[in-house]
Amino acid sequence: MRPVRILLVTLAFTCFSITSSIAQESFSISAKVVDTKQQAIPVTARVLLPADSSLITGKLFETGHVQIPQIAHLKVLLKLSSVAFTDTTFFIESNGRQEVDLGNIILKEQSQLLDEVRVTGQPPLVKYGKNGSIEVQVPGTLLAGSSTVMELLERSPGLSVTDGRISFIGKGEAIIFLNNRPITIEQLAAIAVNQILRVEILANPSSRYDAEGKAVINIIIKSHRQAGVAGSATQQYSYSDYAGGESNSLFDVNYMKNKIALAANFGLLAGKNREVLYTTRTRPNPEEYLRSELTTDWKRKYDDFVNMGLGVQYDVNARSGFSLSYRGNFDDQRGSQESRNRITTISESNLYRSYINKNEDRRNHSYILNYNNKLDSAGSALFIGSQYTRYRTATNDLINENNLVNDNELTKVIRNEVAQDISISSTQADFTKVLNGDRRLEAGVKFSYANNNSGTDFLVGDETGVFEPDTELSSNFKYKEMLPAAYLNYNTTLGKSVNVAVGLRGEWTHFNLNTTAGKGQVITSSYLNIFPNIFLSKSLTERLKVRASYVSKITRPRYQALNPFVIYQDPFTTIEGNPTLKPEKIHAFELGANCGALDVRAGFNYTVDPLSAAALRGTKPNSYVLKALNLQKDYTFLTSVSYSLNLSWWNSTNTATVTYSKSIDNQFDFVFFSPKPQIYLYSSNTFNVRNLFKVQVLAWYLGDRYYGLYYNKNRSTVTLGIEKAFFANAFTMRFTANDIFHQTNAAGTYSVGQTDIYFDRSFSTNYFRLAATYRFGKSAKVTFNSRSTGEAENSRAR
Repeated sequence: MRPVRILLVTLAFTCFSITSSIAQESFSISAKVVDTKQQAIPVTARVLLPADSSLITGKLFETGHVQIPQIAHLKVLLKLSSVAFTDTTFFIESNGRQEVDLGNIILKEQSQLLDEVRVTGQPPLVKYGKNGSIEVQVPGTLLAGSSTVMELLERSPGLSVTDGRISFIGKGEAIIFLNNRPITIEQLAAIAVNQILRVEILANPSSRYDAEGKAVINIIIKSHRQAGVAGSATQQYSYSDYAGGESNSLFDVNYMKNKIALAANFGLLAGKNREVLYTTRTRPNPEEYLRSELTTDWKRKYDDFVNMGLGVQYDVNARSGFSLSYRGNFDDQRGSQESRNRITTISESNLYRSYINKNEDRRNHSYILNYNNKLDSAGSALFIGSQYTRYRTATNDLINENNLVNDNELTKVIRNEVAQDISISSTQADFTKVLNGDRRLEAGVKFSYANNNSGTDFLVGDETGVFEPDTELSSNFKYKEMLPAAYLNYNTTLGKSVNVAVGLRGEWTHFNLNTTAGKGQVITSSYLNIFPNIFLSKSLTERLKVRASYVSKITRPRYQALNPFVIYQDPFTTIEGNPTLKPEKIHAFELGANCGALDVRAGFNYTVDPLSAAALRGTKPNSYVLKALNLQKDYTFLTSVSYSLNLSWWNSTNTATVTYSKSIDNQFDFVFFSPKPQIYLYSSNTFNVRNLFKVQVLAWYLGDRYYGLYYNKNRSTVTLGIEKAFFANAFTMRFTANDIFHQTNAAGTYSVGQTDIYFDRSFSTNYFRLAATYRFGKSAKVTFNSRSTGEAENSRAR
């Protein structure tokens, strides 16, 4: 940790040297806030730092007479907020004055909002918050050319996407929010990328958020609806030599009149996708020598991948309102899965081949009912919400085996029928009370219930075409879980420059698991977890801020990871769940500092029972089972430096992170690797060419990772984009060359149970894409409020 301390001291000295010559004389601000009829109105006044809008002080003034004394900064922002009126912000510079009197300030009602003001320039890609949060801007960057939100997140600094899971480098898997409302990964597909304003990455989330997330990703949609109709339509076409063509159509529309607001979106994905996994398994012991070379090629064909959403909001008054919304997707996946496994032993060498005609249908539906009430203009609020979600999957695959064993050709036909039905309901209430001064109290409760029923049947065909059940591979699974939770947060400011936030969250879990797999198993258990967290920040100068935090979290196994049903890959390879999995518990510590465009952080994570996976030897001599498992513990150290440059013609964001991880386990006979540091480098650059068009270049590199039990090979990507806007930005064309060198494949090695395993998984990420977006209607600040309450549970249904 010594290099981190040296870096922090150097940063502090540099920023102090820059600002020490500036005299720090305090001054006061006074004003009278009125409406258009010159009537005084209650108002909340907040004094903010111009650099990052962090709060210096704030207070509710019931009479509208604002008086804020002893402001120890030369330049500040004054933000005025009042219910039913548009927020108004002033830039104020003392210029040696002891008092700045703004006189009468007239706030406009929300119905008098002006048309959107367009600002031409290079927006910075990243802003850093005082609590260690990262705000990633989307418009005008290469991220805006993404076809899906998942792709956008993969291009964001500090985030990685593997097997549909989104992780923050050095922290772990994150949960997803939309406008501060939790949503599922599946629902991301229904969001038009051109509607996203920014992505907020919360590395140290408070107790208000579900304990499930090691980090929180909050996607902020543009607030741009007013009376009338507005929307956008986007058409994208991508082509890759590796996979083929793919078409993605997105449409969204919003309507508002008086107290009623409507919102709808629709997405249609069609085309092809490909993934290839090459695996070798070697048992070097001469007495039981085996070498398996397995190649599995998934050629997916998307038939009518439809995502849609519909919502209605009714505003009872300026303070409160109800909303009801629906989100769903209807996915029909076809295509094939080809496997080729050459198994060589001391005595023989045989070839096992299988071809699967894929036929999978998914029907996911989510219904959300919300009530919001702004209790006062200071920010006090009450939220009550409920959500019901149902995930249904039906699979009817036809498996054809064609094996060459001892020079004899052996064939077999197998049908695999799977039915999965997961229903999740959750209800929660959140209360926020802004007390006098800078104090804020947050409290909430939540109750969720999950019911998972699934069954898999394997039927083997004989020579006459009659299929008989294979009772050894077939099974049924039932899982029920209740999870009540409550939290309490308190935020305050000590003195003029120290911010303190403490929180506590409690979650009680009770579940019942019943499976017929193997000899059958019934597990019932209950456990209580308490998750404390604390956050401290201090402004040393106007530019330099330091912070420290501790956060405790949990990651529960996904519902299907507990299900021991069999997923067929080839005659000697299956994927099976593990009903004995335990949740992993994480303790995360972090120190950080921010000085303008420079941000530094250093942290340590300690994980108990970390969730992992491995290929373990099966019951047959040459068979292997891929399954999730718990290791004993994991230690991770990280340090990260980020810097942003923003010029009129060039915007650049750069991040360098070094992590050091060590996983420990004595249960599964892993071979130990000596841990080594892993390097992560990220750079995103946007060049404005004479205001005619934009050229965007993005690259990242994730270095080799040695973390005790596993080794992951380095990955990298380089992406180029060109963007041109027409007709006052109403129409935009984009061309993207993604992952030009096709180096994002996930590869690595590990050794367990006397077997050395190598894997290399390639994806169809190298493609060319042409996209066109048309926007229609006007813009204003009206937000449709729909908040999902079950993201932590829904994320485990994937």
